[in-house]
Amino acid sequence: MSASTEQETAPIANSRNGRTGSVFRSFGSLFGGSQNSGDRPNTPQSGDGYVEFGMQDPERNGRTLGTFAGVFSPVALSMFSALVFIRVGYIVGNAGLYVTLLQFLIAYGILLFTVASVCAISTNGAIEGGGVYFMISRTLGLEFGGSIGTLFFFANVVGSAMAISGCTEGIMDNFGPGGHFVTGDSTLPDGKWWRFLTSSMINTLQLLVCLVGAALFAKTSVLILGTVTVCLFATYISFLAVGATNDTIPVPAENNISKTVHFLNYTGLSANTLRENLGSHYGSDYTSNGKMVDFSTTFGVLFSGVTGIMAGANMSGELKNPSKSIPWGTLSAVAFTFVSYIILSFLMSCTTPYYTMQNNYLFLMPVNLWPPFTAIGILTATFSTSLSNLIGSSRILEALSKDQVFGSLLNFVLHGTWKGNPIAAVVVSWCLVECILLIGSFNIIAQINSVLFMLSYLATNLACLGIELTGAPNFRPLFKYFTWHTCLVGLLGTLIMMFVINPIYASSCIILCLILVIALHLFSPAATQAAQWGSISQALMFHQVRKYLLMLDPRKDHVKFWRPQILLLVSSPRSCCPLVDFVNDLKKSGLYIIGHVKLGDFKSAEDAEENQQWWSFLDHMRVKAFTEVTLSRSIREGVQHLIRLSGIGAMKPNTIILGFYDNEAPRDFFQNGSSPYKTDDFNTGDIQSFPIRRDGDPKHFQVQEYVQILCDTLRMKKNLCLCRNFQRLDKNFIAISKHVKYIDVWPINMFNPTCGDPFDMVSLFMMQLAVIMLAKWKHLRVRIFLCEANDDRTVGTFDTQAPQMEIFSKMKLEQSLKELRITADIVEIQEWSRDSDFSRHARTLRQFTAQADNALLEDDDDELTEERLNRSLVYMQRANQIIRERSDQTALSFIYLAAPPKLSMPDFAQRSASYMELLTELTAELPPTILVHGVSTVTSTTL
Repeated sequence: MSASTEQETAPIANSRNGRTGSVFRSFGSLFGGSQNSGDRPNTPQSGDGYVEFGMQDPERNGRTLGTFAGVFSPVALSMFSALVFIRVGYIVGNAGLYVTLLQFLIAYGILLFTVASVCAISTNGAIEGGGVYFMISRTLGLEFGGSIGTLFFFANVVGSAMAISGCTEGIMDNFGPGGHFVTGDSTLPDGKWWRFLTSSMINTLQLLVCLVGAALFAKTSVLILGTVTVCLFATYISFLAVGATNDTIPVPAENNISKTVHFLNYTGLSANTLRENLGSHYGSDYTSNGKMVDFSTTFGVLFSGVTGIMAGANMSGELKNPSKSIPWGTLSAVAFTFVSYIILSFLMSCTTPYYTMQNNYLFLMPVNLWPPFTAIGILTATFSTSLSNLIGSSRILEALSKDQVFGSLLNFVLHGTWKGNPIAAVVVSWCLVECILLIGSFNIIAQINSVLFMLSYLATNLACLGIELTGAPNFRPLFKYFTWHTCLVGLLGTLIMMFVINPIYASSCIILCLILVIALHLFSPAATQAAQWGSISQALMFHQVRKYLLMLDPRKDHVKFWRPQILLLVSSPRSCCPLVDFVNDLKKSGLYIIGHVKLGDFKSAEDAEENQQWWSFLDHMRVKAFTEVTLSRSIREGVQHLIRLSGIGAMKPNTIILGFYDNEAPRDFFQNGSSPYKTDDFNTGDIQSFPIRRDGDPKHFQVQEYVQILCDTLRMKKNLCLCRNFQRLDKNFIAISKHVKYIDVWPINMFNPTCGDPFDMVSLFMMQLAVIMLAKWKHLRVRIFLCEANDDRTVGTFDTQAPQMEIFSKMKLEQSLKELRITADIVEIQEWSRDSDFSRHARTLRQFTAQADNALLEDDDDELTEERLNRSLVYMQRANQIIRERSDQTALSFIYLAAPPKLSMPDFAQRSASYMELLTELTAELPPTILVHGVSTVTSTTL
């Protein structure tokens, strides 16, 4: 495995010339210009924005439908469906008038709140094809939009099958055995498979209509709606005009429940009949093998018949003005159908006994003044509803394929489009409808249909609620009759009634939706493109994060809850991949910022493009971090900006990590064949993102400035870490190796070993970091090296006192570790206390510390001499040898970092060079090593 060459992880900048032409290209695109006008038409793309700077004739784009033909008629027809002539009697006869009115109020309340959400979203921007899928995906994002769109596609398929099943039921009851229009033996054969054959023929007929084009159906939908309305008014008049009869309403042939009764009673307008029909009289459903009917069954059938509120939204691709037509067309259709259903329910309760309505769902035909009115109404309402759902499902499937939600899986849909008509999508929908028709029972299909549509309505309300709660300034819908209260009521209503209808179907649909959400999040190739749509999750997270950041008070910080909040300063990501990856483990769920300094001025800034590259780098590394890039005239000034300004509120870095300043050539881990970070994503032809310093090139700043940065970091009260040899770090090898066993901690100040204290702030900070890494590498153990050093002033008496002091220090360290809940092995090192020459060489290093109390010099002359520097180098080489001899099985070493020379020293330049030279000798050829200097308390022994 590889890691960064440390001088490249120091905050070095890379200046690049700006691209002046990008400004002019931006203005050109703003006013409709195109760089490649011959290659790409200047047309607005779906999801590109809310504002279009060019108006186009809708008819030239295939948008030819107005509000009445494009929205009102499809919605009204879909909401009438099979319910109006076939199943209202079934509901009233079982549930009674009171419960029926309650169910209509609940259903239409849910629909009204959902319509308000649809209207709000649809009037907040340009709507393309795909209807509700388009609105949800562009609001909730790809994952929820794609999953809900997929389920809404299946809902339309099931709705089409349900309407066909109702149409077949009407045909069989009219022309089958015992049918109203049958004389003699010339009847259509009846039975399960004969009905399936009839349904398949109807399905094939509507397939042919869809292949001709949806516009043809939309233009004829006005005529179909007129026909259904005339038939419905004829039914109203018949209730008022037809008197009592006992031999007009026959028992259907398929009804095996009432074998002793051949005709059913009809009373006409009667107060007694109304009184009897007020309450519930739940019985058996003769179309479902005698299954008992209850509240949930009747509501499931009722709601399935009024789920057509999205029929207009599904035609959004053919509407001249979707933002205007969808709200007003949908609301007027909802009001029209609601009044129609209430009148019909009331007239049925006044004229027809509940026993009759329970045992013949098509009793409206015999009591009609002209029975063909009812037959025509059934066939036109069910066929048009089925056709509307089939068209809607094909348009949703086409939108899913255009957005590449499922990648190349649906490419055949795009290739199968002819003159704007998605033929392949229509054929796929037709095949799925055939599969649903195998279920057979209208009432069972109706419950599945209701649950699927309710889940779609729930998502629509959730989308509108979310965007309303975020307070996004760009959410300015033209439709004003909604609030977050209406969205919430609609959401809760749909969720509750889903489980009332059928808990198993509801749970299955929700689980399937969540599976689709997770799958699309992980595997969808359209994730990058979806970023252009905008996701409400980002707005909601921003809203919540801002709220909690304001609540996060830095004055209430406590050491018990301390965690590292890290600013890692890097030059080129190419040379520091292992270090970036390692620090991601070290952060312990804390803040992690990767900082970079660019040398230059604002004239050469390319913020937008470069920020995208940095985010791509984070994605490539799979680290949970932020990036901060600053522009300054010097590296030191830029680092000061980053340390002071990075983070927000109480989330500010408390630990600064830099690479080591040495003369090693940086390695390019993006191009290294054996590197786990290898990628070509950051190479575009001859242009290389994040360029690195090549071997032999001059460095961007000198060692003096590097040490000044270290001094600045400590002056700003930040913990400091210098990382070296991380090009040797191989996390995969450490995870599987049986040879690598330890994380080492050296709590001795190599620059002043006589003052070494394993319990000072720096040493405890090192132990804390070691324990954090132990949580990542659980199979390793922490070793703490106890180094006892004597002052040369006690050399003569040391032999008798040393053993007692060593025992005391070890016992004290063991007790401290126990109080800190740290499990570690303690290893004693004798070289500092037993080797007097070694100790004398160490005395020369005390003048390099920045602490005044450590500057105990042999004489008053504190000038650096070549002899002293050589003795210090010999000492560091010996210390390096001691560490290296014990690092054969070490994965990572933490070493005490002495404070750098003070900036106020007159010979700071010379001292800083010597300081870095000594650190270089100390860490040469070691395993991955972190030099640590802590300035804050990070451990606690109290509850």
